[in-house]
Amino acid sequence: QAQLVESGGGLVQAGGSLRLSCAASGRTFSSAYMGWFRQAPGKEREFVAAISRSGGMTHYADSVKGRFTISRDNAKNTMYLQMNSLKPEDTAVYYCADGNAVTAVTLIQARRYDYWGQGTQVTVSS
Repeated sequence: QAQLVESGGGLVQAGGSLRLSCAASGRTFSSAYMGWFRQAPGKEREFVAAISRSGGMTHYADSVKGRFTISRDNAKNTMYLQMNSLKPEDTAVYYCADGNAVTAVTLIQARRYDYWGQGTQVTVSS
């Protein structure tokens, strides 16, 4: 059973930066892909970014490409999301996720992930 704990959210002005962290325990941090998703009020949970086990492969939603960077430190069992040039439309609860059978084809699908953190709120003011 995996436990994921996000941190690093907060309130920031448009154009600012935040770095989210996702600490994993209870698993060997060995799934093929881990991901970040977000959910704004009244909207469905949407894919943000994913990273392979080695960190060598990353994938981003078009809306964050060039502004967000996903990374991981396997020695610390921690995944990160560096968010730069934040916009008001980035406001959401951000979740990290892990799955037993996520692949390069399915990594954007929330239903493919088995484990989720509790979420961290990111609010970007205009």
